[in-house]
Amino acid sequence: MEFLVDRLKIEELELFWVQAWLIWNQRNYVMHGGQLKDPKCLNKRAEDFLLDFQQAQLQLTVVRAEHFNSDQWQPPPPDVYKLNFDIAVFSGLDRTGIGTIIRNDKGEVMAAMSAVGPRAENSEEAELLACRRALEFAVDAGFSSLIIEGDNANVIQAISSSLPDHSILGCVVDDIRYLIHGLSWARTNPIRREGNTVAHVLAQYARHLDEDLFWIEDSPPPALAALFHDASLL
Repeated sequence: MEFLVDRLKIEELELFWVQAWLIWNQRNYVMHGGQLKDPKCLNKRAEDFLLDFQQAQLQLTVVRAEHFNSDQWQPPPPDVYKLNFDIAVFSGLDRTGIGTIIRNDKGEVMAAMSAVGPRAENSEEAELLACRRALEFAVDAGFSSLIIEGDNANVIQAISSSLPDHSILGCVVDDIRYLIHGLSWARTNPIRREGNTVAHVLAQYARHLDEDLFWIEDSPPPALAALFHDASLL
């Protein structure tokens, strides 16, 4: 390593570290059942990731998950959207449920999802997989300024940290961080279950779904009561 440090420019070293991380991440991805990607694609992704990361650092705000932020849902500031996600683990079923709700500063529903997730070994893995799916949904729907809220403090802490995650779930954490750094503005908040009820209801609703459900600028019927409750507190 000293050999490289002595001979490479700082920009080249940064790219080297990103490439090394992607190779390690790809190894974990394959171990979890994913397909091996073309090395040329990984090299291009390393360059893109480094550029996105450098640009995002100028704009990104991250709140450390030191304590739960609130007992009830609070609207985001104007021009920012709030994403809440949750997971439901179904005993005896080879699936989980993923709930996602995105609202504006008036509490209006911008997008929502009730989806079937993969079987998970534990609740933390399930929460991380739900967070990744929720962010993929938000990005695909065109949202770029987000407050991201979940009720698992350990998960919020993991995705907020800038430290490498060497756990078995590190590849999922890295995917989430990559998605967050691709946003133009982002903040993460831990919230108590009472403030995450809409996402929880949508996650539970996925128990008997045959296909994922999506709502765009429309309130999801399964969560109307929870949405009304949140609105009554504003």
